[in-house]
Amino acid sequence: MKPDTPRLLPENFGPLQGVRIISSGTIIAQPFAAEMAAEMGAEVIQIERPGVGDVVWRNLEFPIKTPDDTSVSSAWVQERRNMFHVSLDLSTSKGKELFLRLIPQTDIWMESSKPGAYARWGLDDETVIKANPKIVITHVSGYGQAGHPDYLGRASYDFIGQAFGGMMHLTGFPDPDPPVRAVPWTADYITAGFCLWSSLAGYIYAQKTGKGQVIDLAQYEAIHKTMAGTMVAYYEHGLVRGRSGNKAGLFQPYDVFQAKDGWVIIAAVGTPFDRVCKVLGLDPKDAKWRKAHTDVESPEGLEFDGILRGWVEQREIGEVVEIMNAAQVGCTPIMTAKDMAEDPHYERRNTHIEWEDVQLGRKVKGIGICPAFSITPGKVWRGSVPLGHDNELIFTRLLGLKPTEVARLREEGVT
Repeated sequence: MKPDTPRLLPENFGPLQGVRIISSGTIIAQPFAAEMAAEMGAEVIQIERPGVGDVVWRNLEFPIKTPDDTSVSSAWVQERRNMFHVSLDLSTSKGKELFLRLIPQTDIWMESSKPGAYARWGLDDETVIKANPKIVITHVSGYGQAGHPDYLGRASYDFIGQAFGGMMHLTGFPDPDPPVRAVPWTADYITAGFCLWSSLAGYIYAQKTGKGQVIDLAQYEAIHKTMAGTMVAYYEHGLVRGRSGNKAGLFQPYDVFQAKDGWVIIAAVGTPFDRVCKVLGLDPKDAKWRKAHTDVESPEGLEFDGILRGWVEQREIGEVVEIMNAAQVGCTPIMTAKDMAEDPHYERRNTHIEWEDVQLGRKVKGIGICPAFSITPGKVWRGSVPLGHDNELIFTRLLGLKPTEVARLREEGVT
């Protein structure tokens, strides 16, 4: 933001102080990127449709009753903190005008829609960049802004991104079991990470050169980018990687094991295998066990797996975790929400915090700030708010409208 631009936050904090973002997307991927920035001190203005809002994500799962006898989803309470919420119909001429008046005071505009949606409202990239040559525009869509015409208009959600991007083919157990989606909404959260880092990269360039630019982020490509060597293996060897369940496949132990009272993960990559052998009373130098380490499906490998599983089955989770970690072997319980809420390490790191939620009119507790900055830490200064909660603040302070004008725009259905 320019030095003379009015500020919205009650106080500066975090590494992104001085950055203003307009977010006009819905549901998860793009707005979550903006919310992460808001937790690090950016001023984020979230635009929703008047009278409707982000109806899916505001109400989708695990609803909580509000004082006015409506409800709001737990995910909305968790993921819409620190954001200024305005309602604005961008398809109207007045809505478009107000939006373009906000753009010169903005560093980054993020949105998620099918290609061409904003252009139909007269808000194409050229028009927006003309209003602010330094702005970074990040378009988030399922299949991208350009490409094969048969794909660009297709609907996409988390589930679709996981499937088309290649993740689901690798997630789950081998045939005949069906592929399994990663939860919750893993494709959306991965896409959010790509959205935020690329937007900030564009912002850094704009600060150095004075030139903004447009970022085309396809959700399936963000997912595809996390496929490690899957495609190189195909192009080099013709290998179509498949599902292997929880096993690593190339070495062991790296799997889920059942104890007396639940499940644990044991992961030993490289030299920690020797430590597992010692825990089990096996000689790690014995050629039999050396083969078992990397030839998982061999008779030796299957025998080792059976010995380890038998050892785990005779013990409770706490004992397995204590013994393996004492031996410097990676081992953890598979944590539930209850486990995480009561875990001393989560508590010591302040992973879960309380904050005031405006919609609920009370404190709530959930996931805090991640990661931790030593000099410019992020914070939660306000929880989620109702639709259009900040209309008067934004339109009077940033655009100079009078409260009566804001009220008139509401009556006209523009805000």
